[in-house]
Amino acid sequence: MAGSQRHDSPAGLVREVHLAAGGALHKISGWWIPFLHTVFASAAFLGALVIGWKLHYYKIVKNEHYGYPDEWFPSVSATIGDRYPGRNVFQILIALTCPSRLLLHAFWYVLTVRGAPKRAKALFWIGFLRTWTCGGWVYVTSGDDHDVHDVMMIAYMLLTLPYMLLLMQISDKSLFAHSARKLALNRQRRKWVCMLFFGSIPPMIYFFISHKVHKIAGAYTTYAFFEWALIVFDVMFDSLAMVEFKALDLSVQPAKTDEQRD
Repeated sequence: MAGSQRHDSPAGLVREVHLAAGGALHKISGWWIPFLHTVFASAAFLGALVIGWKLHYYKIVKNEHYGYPDEWFPSVSATIGDRYPGRNVFQILIALTCPSRLLLHAFWYVLTVRGAPKRAKALFWIGFLRTWTCGGWVYVTSGDDHDVHDVMMIAYMLLTLPYMLLLMQISDKSLFAHSARKLALNRQRRKWVCMLFFGSIPPMIYFFISHKVHKIAGAYTTYAFFEWALIVFDVMFDSLAMVEFKALDLSVQPAKTDEQRD
């Protein structure tokens, strides 16, 4: 008779199962996918902000019209793309975010394809294109090519609308769920985060025009706060997947031998 031993971590998230024959050798909770995505994405932006603030504060708050003290908080683009070593630290951490981001899209497809096959496929490809455009404005900085950087960022924001709407529609159609009530509650959280994200865009555009066209002192700093708010709400939206992915286990198990297949 095949026996097994289970060793649970304190958090109950990682489980190792040793079986005499067949079965999983190692299991890990799907919760780690959105968790690692949240950690690396947050660390990338926060790390670049802290480094830029410490080493290049007066340079990253300065724009084509004003500098400190009229402008006193840096934009996202100035923080992540203008100066060494903040730019490099940011790009390394964003690269580390990519595996969990792609796994996030892949497993949302796995979880929802039976309940909503067409929308699950659409969500996967929109998510993939959104990840690609993210790379466009992350690795092509405004200093490298301002037009490419802006086009990629605009494309990313446009793809965010169908991405968030589709995910809100099908997130409660997961194959695995510990609690229907938790899924419904998490769907409501997504609605609030989505509203905050898109609600931040009109004032951000207003203050950008105030800076660019009307050349109002301090307008770019206010614009920067709304730009950073979009980053926070974007990362927060994907972090909510920890609720659904906690019901998913990923396992490593030995392949069947030729005799077993026969």
